[in-house]
This record gives sequence, C-alpha cells and structure tokens, in this order.
Amino acid sequence: MGARLCSVILVLPLLAGCADVQPWQRGTLAKPQMALDPHPQRTPLVAHVRAAREAASGGVSKDGGGCGCD
Repeated sequence: MGARLCSVILVLPLLAGCADVQPWQRGTLAKPQMALDPHPQRTPLVAHVRAAREAASGGVSKDGGGCGCD
C-alpha cells in the first residue's frame, strides 16, 4: 500500500504538467525566447569565460568545490 501511494503521489505532478497546445499558441512557443537555451552558440563561450574567471577546470559541468580538485 505504501509503495503504491508513493508512486501515485510522484506521478500526479507529472500529469499536471501536461497541457494541450492549440494551433494558434504554437507560434508563441516556437519563438527563440521560449527555448531552454536561447543562445546555444553563446553558451560554450560563456562557460569558458566563467571557468577562466573561477580558475577552475570544468567548474560548469562537474561536481566539486571549484578548487580544481575533483
């Protein structure tokens, strides 16, 4: 019973995120501002600059304290 209740509680929020998108709304969702990464060409450059400023290798994609010691 407990596992079933937990699975229902975990699935319900996922179902609430589903929505029907009407044809006239798709143009709004297709705008570049609505993308998860609105500047895909600029993101690697910003990550490189941030890593150079922090003086840590891989500070963007790895876990760690920022000291460069994995």
